[in-house]
Amino acid sequence: MISDTKKKDFSSEKIAVLGSAKPSTFKKTAKEMANEVRAQHAAAKAQEKAKNLAEAYEDQPRLNPDAIGQTLLNRMPSPTGWRILILPYKGKGKTAGGIFLPSETVEKGQVSTQVGYVLKIGPLAYQDTSKFPTGAWCKEKQWVLFARYAGSRFQIDGGEVRILNDDEILSTILDPEDIHQLS
Repeated sequence: MISDTKKKDFSSEKIAVLGSAKPSTFKKTAKEMANEVRAQHAAAKAQEKAKNLAEAYEDQPRLNPDAIGQTLLNRMPSPTGWRILILPYKGKGKTAGGIFLPSETVEKGQVSTQVGYVLKIGPLAYQDTSKFPTGAWCKEKQWVLFARYAGSRFQIDGGEVRILNDDEILSTILDPEDIHQLS
């Protein structure tokens, strides 16, 4: 514990230090303040982009593809050869009647999902003209349909992704909510 005499000594030293500072060193020009505000605004915008996969979902579990920032995509595995990186659709978190589903049920649905969002395409995907005479079956930033347990599943920071072969894509779709799973 600090004695009262030491407290007084310390506070008098503190006053002496503060009293010696020049007032002009603490003032900022209007230009400096405006630059700081701009920098803070830019930093806030940058933070709006998702930092991990879980933050890319809005109104859990609805995916907002625009929230997947470049830094997050760069951190994800890059598929090699003819493979495609897919983010499986989680499905709704509640029933049509408004009952919220437990997270375990939603996760089981994600494992058996047949719908996903194309994040990255490997350099050799759809390059075989004898196999794909009409060109690519899908492209990045597109919702696709694939076989129920297709591809290799693995966890990354905030969620699960799959890597599928280019010929495992069954079709492209506009909205993942249009596809209903069979029980």
